[in-house]
Amino acid sequence: MSPSPDAHDAATPSRTAGRQGWKFLRDLAIIVVAALLASFLVKTFVVRSFYIPSQSMEHTLLVGDHLLVNELVPGVAPLRRGDVVVFDDPGGWLGPGQGNDLIKRVIGLPGDTVACCDAQGRLSVNGHAVDEPYVQLPADTDAVSGTSFRVTVPAGRLWVMGDNRYDSADSRVHGYVRMRDVVGRAFVITWPVDRWAVISRHAASWDAVPDPR
Repeated sequence: MSPSPDAHDAATPSRTAGRQGWKFLRDLAIIVVAALLASFLVKTFVVRSFYIPSQSMEHTLLVGDHLLVNELVPGVAPLRRGDVVVFDDPGGWLGPGQGNDLIKRVIGLPGDTVACCDAQGRLSVNGHAVDEPYVQLPADTDAVSGTSFRVTVPAGRLWVMGDNRYDSADSRVHGYVRMRDVVGRAFVITWPVDRWAVISRHAASWDAVPDPR
């Protein structure tokens, strides 16, 4: 006995709803997989998280701060003076068991002449005195470095310094950092919550520096 027309009409919407439900689940699965893949790629190749283990960048960065680092710098986007960068230990900067990553501020780019200090205690880049409001200094001095120096940064190298100038073993001690050792530019503090902030390069201070002659 063949099914009645009414039974056939009732089955058709049921099959249609089933196909639509399956299509929705398939599309949802594709979206979830794509989102997870995009998140993995971003975390692996574009943005990485780091934490601060030392006092060398105080008060800009404190021990225990967690940061996000843009790994497109310097490969895709250029480094700029004033950028706060994470870089691999070029060799001998860190002791055993201290990891392999360091963080400092870019003071000199390739070709720059960096000198310190002038009569007001400031360093200069390419003859331009730089005001550095972020630097932490002892109460008994205005000089942004306890040692005097004058260097011209070679090609493919950077001159970097910590913001806590009297408690930072940086280029004044260890010399230049190779551009290829830079992991990326730190751009935001993500943890603790009350420390959330964008990490400034202090453009007003650094954009006034002329390029080397």
